[in-house]
Amino acid sequence: MEDRRRVMVILAHPDDPEFFCGGTIGRWAQEGKEIIYVLATHGERGSDDLSIPPETLARIREEEQRAAARVLGVREVIFLNYPDGSLTPSLDLRRDLTREIRRWKPDIVITCDPTVRYRSSYLNHPDHRAIGEAALDAVYPDARNPRQFPELLEEGLPPHRVQEVYLAGAAEPDTEVDITDSLRLKLEALRQHRTQIRDPEGLEERLKEWYRKVEPDGTIRYVERFRRIVLR
Repeated sequence: MEDRRRVMVILAHPDDPEFFCGGTIGRWAQEGKEIIYVLATHGERGSDDLSIPPETLARIREEEQRAAARVLGVREVIFLNYPDGSLTPSLDLRRDLTREIRRWKPDIVITCDPTVRYRSSYLNHPDHRAIGEAALDAVYPDARNPRQFPELLEEGLPPHRVQEVYLAGAAEPDTEVDITDSLRLKLEALRQHRTQIRDPEGLEERLKEWYRKVEPDGTIRYVERFRRIVLR
């Protein structure tokens, strides 16, 4: 991770990058890594306020996401325009993700752990599971197999090998990224998602508690946890 590398974050909704890995993204961008977001949906079903038309909410949430990305230093935000709440790990989604992987040639992909169905007080959104499954299939075998989606070759997009995958929200994390110095950026980026966060101060306190790690000497750090897969 010392050299300059490109990172692609593949997730389902606006605000997912900031919640799942905003501190890591902020840190890596500061270190000179190039960050690309690929989001499957515009999050047009992400509100209980039925007075807001879905197309209006989609536009607002896209603007919020782009504002949050600017806070973190993200280079590009790409929306694939799949319907919110109805995502499946379809061949179409795999093809679209493979296209972006081949186009941008990331060294690292961050996505969701598709195996997580629930925790003690949390049911994982089906879109999160779907995007994780499709992203992993796009990384391997789709992006590196020249015979998969041959139409992409016709678009001038040859195979590409991703080197590492980081699974956010993992059932069994094995890797920590220290976000002590970038936690402020993560929280500021989350504040941009005004349609989603009703109590920003309360959320920030909960997140600080969630990411807090106390070292044996009493030092307090903040970390985001992932399952890291190094590909051959």
